[in-house]
Amino acid sequence: MAGWQARREPLVFAALLPTLIALSTAGDTLAPGYRLEDGSSLVSSDGSFKLGFFTSGKSNLRYLGISYNQISDQTVVWVANRNSPLPDRTGVLSFSSNGSLSLSDSKGVVYWSTPSTTPAWPVAKLLDDANFVVVGAGEGGYAWQSFDDPTDTLLPGMKLRVDRRTGFTRNFTSWKSDDDPGTGDYTLFMDSNGDPQIFLLQGTKLVWRSGPWVGEGFSGIPEMWNNDMFNFSFVPGTEEAYYLFNSRNKSVQSRLVVQPKGLIERRVWIQSRGNWTVFWSWPSDECDSFGHCGNFSVCDDNESPACSCLQGFEPKSPDNWNLRDAKDGCRRRTAVDCQNGTDGFVLVANTNLPDTSAAVVNENMGTKECWEACLRNCSCTAYATAEMIDGGRSRCILWSTALTDLRVYAEGGQNLFVRLARADLALSSSKRKRRRIVTAVSAAAAVLVGILLAGLVARFIRQRRKSSNTVKSNAWNEEMGRSRELDLPLFELAPIAVATNQFSNDNLLGEGGFGPVYKGRLEGKQEVAVKRLAKSSSQGVEQFMNEVRLIAKLQHRNLVRLLGCCVDGEERMLLYEYMPNGSLDSFIFNKNKGALLDWATRWRIIMGVARGLLYLHQDSRLRIIHRDLKAGNVLLDNSMNPKISDFGLAHIFPGDEIEGRTRRVVGTYGYMSPEYAMDGTFSVKSDVFSFGVLVLEIISGRKNRGILHSDPNLNLLAYAWRLWEEGKGLELVDSSLGYPISMAEVLKGIEIALLCVQDRPEDRPEMAAVVLMLGGDRTPPPHPKQPEFVVARGRSEDSSSSKGPTCTVNDVTISAVHGR
Repeated sequence: MAGWQARREPLVFAALLPTLIALSTAGDTLAPGYRLEDGSSLVSSDGSFKLGFFTSGKSNLRYLGISYNQISDQTVVWVANRNSPLPDRTGVLSFSSNGSLSLSDSKGVVYWSTPSTTPAWPVAKLLDDANFVVVGAGEGGYAWQSFDDPTDTLLPGMKLRVDRRTGFTRNFTSWKSDDDPGTGDYTLFMDSNGDPQIFLLQGTKLVWRSGPWVGEGFSGIPEMWNNDMFNFSFVPGTEEAYYLFNSRNKSVQSRLVVQPKGLIERRVWIQSRGNWTVFWSWPSDECDSFGHCGNFSVCDDNESPACSCLQGFEPKSPDNWNLRDAKDGCRRRTAVDCQNGTDGFVLVANTNLPDTSAAVVNENMGTKECWEACLRNCSCTAYATAEMIDGGRSRCILWSTALTDLRVYAEGGQNLFVRLARADLALSSSKRKRRRIVTAVSAAAAVLVGILLAGLVARFIRQRRKSSNTVKSNAWNEEMGRSRELDLPLFELAPIAVATNQFSNDNLLGEGGFGPVYKGRLEGKQEVAVKRLAKSSSQGVEQFMNEVRLIAKLQHRNLVRLLGCCVDGEERMLLYEYMPNGSLDSFIFNKNKGALLDWATRWRIIMGVARGLLYLHQDSRLRIIHRDLKAGNVLLDNSMNPKISDFGLAHIFPGDEIEGRTRRVVGTYGYMSPEYAMDGTFSVKSDVFSFGVLVLEIISGRKNRGILHSDPNLNLLAYAWRLWEEGKGLELVDSSLGYPISMAEVLKGIEIALLCVQDRPEDRPEMAAVVLMLGGDRTPPPHPKQPEFVVARGRSEDSSSSKGPTCTVNDVTISAVHGR
């Protein structure tokens, strides 16, 4: 009887029982003595879910499960007999008077059952939230519920929990495959040790963790921060710790699924498209792999190599580290000296906090008290403060063991304070490799610093009329003779200090190898990004001057713009246009923010980047190769117009030269062309390859990373090629994109991108041809050739002699690749 609920009065319940039994299989309830046969189903009172028999894949095996009732796609969220399928359609679900459920076939063989619960007047009922429960009249709670025996799916309102009194956990385990509901290899569960976290296991191996709860989400799931689609809750109770979510819009169907291939996906049903769309997915990159960089190291997916030692630490196994094997981690350079009170702390910002399984949590303790507590404890290695669930209190997290599984993000994240000996506190920020400037324009930082130094030296020469007898000074003077035409506006220190609130941490946007970057607002109300050169910056004069020669005169609407500089004593600062929308990667690789980039905007970004590259390659007074074009180096202004930034790796071709070679291969994994990665050969076609990768990322919302994974779908280029060849190119489109979408432009963009990522440089078009094709040239583009990275991947996957992952970019092995 749909909508019937157990009443607390036993006599009333008994009176209603005959009617209930008569209608038991027609609604949401099963009464004792009645059966649910294959072909029948229970449907929740609001019609959202149904309990019935189903077949998965091409098999004839039958399972009893719960699925969505009003969605065209058969989406199963719970399976009773996942490891004991019925061989035919004779299955029957029976419910006895002792409150037990039993699934058997026509021969009486039992394939699944629940224990006896002996409630008074029991009934089994499918609730509106998909929980199948056994209840008794007048009894509180459930005698049994399917939510306590989940399969692979966490639904809204369902708890991912651990009972701290009994140790009981609700574990969510993947299917064996997309067609086999049997227990798979991956398990999602909550660990209540230390500061509670969510873990993903492959067998018994930890492969991913959520990090601790930090007020608005888990520190390792940046997609949860500032989210306006879901409500997230976490309760770290003394008896029970649990996490749950709900959709803000009740009409939106959403679920969290542990996939057979080891991904945790948040999926949303898009009614207009008639399919489930992946909203988030974890692990999303190599830094999400648990302990990828070893102890006392930090992982940054935006850098190559991704692993680096924390300040004050050095590789434990330098030889392995040089081979990009960082699993041994790092060790201290200098032992801490707790007794004399000379130790201090270094800040590591924007982190997913290290593993907190063995951490100690002190409630209601602020930053100062937390610092003091760590300093008093000689075994304390680091501390952090995190906001409590109600947002009004903070708690102190103390680590006394090795710092494991630490990573940094481009934006967001938590501050971690790592304990160091006094001797290691003064190490340069460049050695710490806190590399990425976030939210604001990085605005060709290396080049701009070069411009500043060139201007400063020119001014110094004019004012002091001094010359140096050293070789380095002679080089400076020679270069300044070529750079006197630079007209760089100078700003006074005082107004810049006021504009940045005395360089307040509240205005700190990030920090790179050259120093911190602050947001400022000048008296004229113009917003600027202020790059303050660190006194310990180790960049070379020759590099600076080379960069000055490269781009001092470049002016284009799709390149970042320098506004001026400041010199006052030892202070050296650059002011450049502030980009409130930050970098492109923060949008296209974030499902929430990605929805803000409609197709028209993405197409405009593609066109703008193409024009900027064409200017560098052909229309400027020099032929310049960027060598590090990627989503993180494309910045967005107020109107979402793209500007290419960060020319620190750029190269100029003198005269009629069109190709160069280097022994020092620099750049970012996933964007380097094969000839550059393998042989160090670069040309304008190297940038064309990077542009092709970028276009595919903009269209798909996926990174061209994960190339160490055996799944070819995680290689974006191979995946795009396969879809293109199968005539399914539109399936590549980012699921977060709303309508309208120009399908013709999407297909054109994919085809041009595949032309740009051809293996042989001569097969790739020049940017002039790319701009013409993007702009509406009616001449059909040549058909792309099958790239070698697809063939090579197929060969590598078929090889039985493979011993493990090889460090590759599009299946081209990298040797001697140096990070920036």
